[in-house]
Amino acid sequence: MADTITLKGEVRDEFGKGVARRMRVAQQIPATIYAGGVQPVFIKLPMRETTLALRRTNALFTIEFDNESKMAVVKDVQRNPVKRIVEHIDFYEVKAGEKIEVSVPVFVEGTPKGAAVAFVDIQELTVRADVSNLPERIVINVEGLTDGTKVFAKDVELPEGVELDASTNTEESVVTVEVPEDASEATAAAEPAAAEPAADAEAAPEQAA
Repeated sequence: MADTITLKGEVRDEFGKGVARRMRVAQQIPATIYAGGVQPVFIKLPMRETTLALRRTNALFTIEFDNESKMAVVKDVQRNPVKRIVEHIDFYEVKAGEKIEVSVPVFVEGTPKGAAVAFVDIQELTVRADVSNLPERIVINVEGLTDGTKVFAKDVELPEGVELDASTNTEESVVTVEVPEDASEATAAAEPAAAEPAADAEAAPEQAA
């Protein structure tokens, strides 16, 4: 089992915007833990520790409250559109050994060949993995790839035990390597300029004669 992030909270039995506002003033975040076919649990969590923990993508949490403990993943985070503070969190309870679907951000590493640049066509891939092995990111190596190369979903190397969601189009391009148009134009413009000194050199003997 992978390490989990432990958060210690308290059960809440008051609801409404006014109550939520008072919680945030008290440096607490209202949250809900959902589970299939079971009544959700309403809790409040410490703001600082929880906000820092949310920086981890697809983290696995152990949430402790009132002598109980639940393992969960983040389902949704509501943030204030102006202050960007966390206003509410929805968690989904999971069990050890359970496989779930998560969205994983795509990154590239390495340098393509020449003036080519790697463009990420799909920002996130949906994968299925054990809750103890949820990937935080998918990294695609583009080192030395040439202009026109595409990395399709079927070609992406996933961590052990992780697989693409069944609904994924495996023929869809995830990363495209190509020379940007402005770079091509700059190269084309430089070629005639490079030829001018040669032309001047050929004319020079005639002028000397």
